Amino acid sequence: MKFIIKVLVVAASLWVAIQFVSGVAITTPTGTAQYWGTLLVVALIFGVINAVIKPIIETIGCAFYVLTLGLFALVVNAGLMLLTSWVSEQLDVPFHVSGFWPAFWGAIVVSIVSWVLSLVLPD
Repeated sequence: MKFIIKVLVVAASLWVAIQFVSGVAITTPTGTAQYWGTLLVVALIFGVINAVIKPIIETIGCAFYVLTLGLFALVVNAGLMLLTSWVSEQLDVPFHVSGFWPAFWGAIVVSIVSWVLSLVLPD
């Protein structure tokens, strides 16, 4: 149940990012079952990438996190968002992030919305 809630939280966060950040998009018609299914698939891909790759990057880039007082995490999150876009493209999932800055702002939106939803929803 916890896994399903986390995927739904990430999906909701991605939906907010798609609504507010130009350059982050799902290229299927909005409101259709295919759109919401794509959103869930992208949330799964984003979750797997964050679970597998992010700890490795944090371990290797520990000095950058310390030197930048944690601001390097914003760059890492943008990179993970771009990686999610690339993996989605390889799997023919219609999700696209059009560059670093949309990924940067999209990652910030996803982080903030996920944090707020995790405060509201039970563990």
